[in-house]
Amino acid sequence: MTADRRALPQIIAFGGHSITSNEEDVALSRYILDQVPAARPRICFLHQGSGEDAFYIANFYRHFLELDALPSDLSLFRPHTAGISPFLLEQDIVYVGGGNTKSMLALWREWGVDRILRQAWQQGTVLSGVSAGAICWFEQGLTDSIPGKLTALDCLGFLTGSSSPHFDGEPERRPSYHRLIASGEMKDGYGIDNSVGLHFVGAELSRVVSSCAGAQAWRVERTTEGFTESDLKASVMLKLEDGDGQLSAQTNPLTSAL
Repeated sequence: MTADRRALPQIIAFGGHSITSNEEDVALSRYILDQVPAARPRICFLHQGSGEDAFYIANFYRHFLELDALPSDLSLFRPHTAGISPFLLEQDIVYVGGGNTKSMLALWREWGVDRILRQAWQQGTVLSGVSAGAICWFEQGLTDSIPGKLTALDCLGFLTGSSSPHFDGEPERRPSYHRLIASGEMKDGYGIDNSVGLHFVGAELSRVVSSCAGAQAWRVERTTEGFTESDLKASVMLKLEDGDGQLSAQTNPLTSAL
């Protein structure tokens, strides 16, 4: 990755990604780290969606230390610094975990983290995350933050349109997203399978990456008849090389360039 690309705003939104030693999860983590030129990227965990769950935080540190990164985290219940802005702006990558998107965004807005993240993104910090940490970057996300049913939620709006994670992993995701887009309650957007990431450079979708065969993303748009859903098959398949565990990114010849 060149220094010029590092300066471009980038967002990598995962439909599903666990912090485990599973090969598919490690491949996605290595992909994030490979987007910055630093030998040991500084990656900060924002975990407000989970209520700052201690087990989740500990797993994050273990996972990224094993990948030779420099992990850190930011608590908003027990902040370690009054200088939240300089702390976040010095990171190479910010990774946002899953959980309750509505509560997470409320905390961010109260502390001004939403404004800091926009500045970081514009300055070249790679923003990434899973589930709540994927949909938060769009204008709208499909969320289970409110008990009862999946609903539309206004998010940060760094990226236009809407998104839904876990598109292949939760049975109500797909029909709920279809219904809300067809009714006009949600903007056109993307359904993202587990083990799949949408990599945006600037405001444009640059590529779809996947660490699991068959997993992909989908473009869902409103029409006069209801909605259409189009395949966005992975343009890059990620796997770990045998022996050294380094990432191999293989272009899928069956997909056209985005």
